[in-house]
Amino acid sequence: MQIFLVSPYHGGSHQAWAEGYVRHSAHQVNMLTLPARFWKWRMHGAAVTLARRFNQSGLSVDRLLVTDMLDLTTFLSLTRDTLARVPTVLYMHENQLTYPLPAGQNSGPMRRQHGERDLHYAFINYASMLAADEVWFNSAYHLDAYFAALPNFLKHFPEYNELGSISLLRSKSHVYPIGVDFDSLEEGRPAASEETAAEENPLLLWNQRWEYDKDPETFFTALEEIAAEGISFRLALCGQQYGRRPTVFDAWLASAGETVIHSGFADPATYASLLWRADIAVSTALHEFFGISIVEAMHANTLPILPNRLSYPEILPAAFHERCLYEDPAGLVQLLKGALNNLAETRSTAAAIAAVTERYDWRALAPIYDRGLTRVRA
Repeated sequence: MQIFLVSPYHGGSHQAWAEGYVRHSAHQVNMLTLPARFWKWRMHGAAVTLARRFNQSGLSVDRLLVTDMLDLTTFLSLTRDTLARVPTVLYMHENQLTYPLPAGQNSGPMRRQHGERDLHYAFINYASMLAADEVWFNSAYHLDAYFAALPNFLKHFPEYNELGSISLLRSKSHVYPIGVDFDSLEEGRPAASEETAAEENPLLLWNQRWEYDKDPETFFTALEEIAAEGISFRLALCGQQYGRRPTVFDAWLASAGETVIHSGFADPATYASLLWRADIAVSTALHEFFGISIVEAMHANTLPILPNRLSYPEILPAAFHERCLYEDPAGLVQLLKGALNNLAETRSTAAAIAAVTERYDWRALAPIYDRGLTRVRA
């Protein structure tokens, strides 16, 4: 079967997802992409550019798989001679309706306009969902959060607000988790003969984006409390940065000294090594529709300490919730202290969690995607 995968914002997790599926699908998957920059313009203009490129390609298509950054209605209108009856799946990595806004009006990738969310981008998502034959969300949390917010969004409009469309959209929406290419992490796995040096302090890992929606302020406040109690640790700070990063990173780096063993973007080999060397991976996220970086850390025998919200209770098996999920900043400090002071238990729990991450391996998920795309009908 010939599948055309359209990824207008091709970078980060979107790129990893697309390329992972291409590598592991039993179908022939061709990609149509644009670089991951100018996200607002991608949602406006990418459909025109990518439709032109598709029309010029002359390729035959059995199924169309596109991401949430595409204005699917425009794309289909411009390719109707070829794609009018091709079954189409819209994959929701994120959405512009429930993505959190920054506290300030001039920070973050989604700037407030007069103190309010720009609903035009949320409407592009909504109209694209209507145009798709099926909508796939990357987590049940994401699906539930979107449909909880959709009624009020539609009621915002003065008339003909199409509330009846909600049940239609819900009926064609499904959960397809993101696959992870664990093979790419194996080069960082230590040899069986290697042992963690007894004199080394435990290693904490931050592998989130350096942005407001990951709430780094709470993370560093917790580290200050732990350090004040004389608990020793090392710290690796890695993750993507876009534009001006939160100032709390600079403040911590200026005072942390040799505690920080890595700071900034990590190339694949360095990142894999850090994952396997780390004892604990921490998230303080205010926003997470799935959590690839946490799944990667879990696979690499790193204990996750996560907020008891968002997608985290879903990706972490229930048996480990009490050990790994916290309710508030005080709970974060308590879990961190327990994990740092009981490294043998931390490492054994991390190994048990790693054993259950295989369900997110592309080897397991690609056949599920393949069957889903085979099933969908226009």
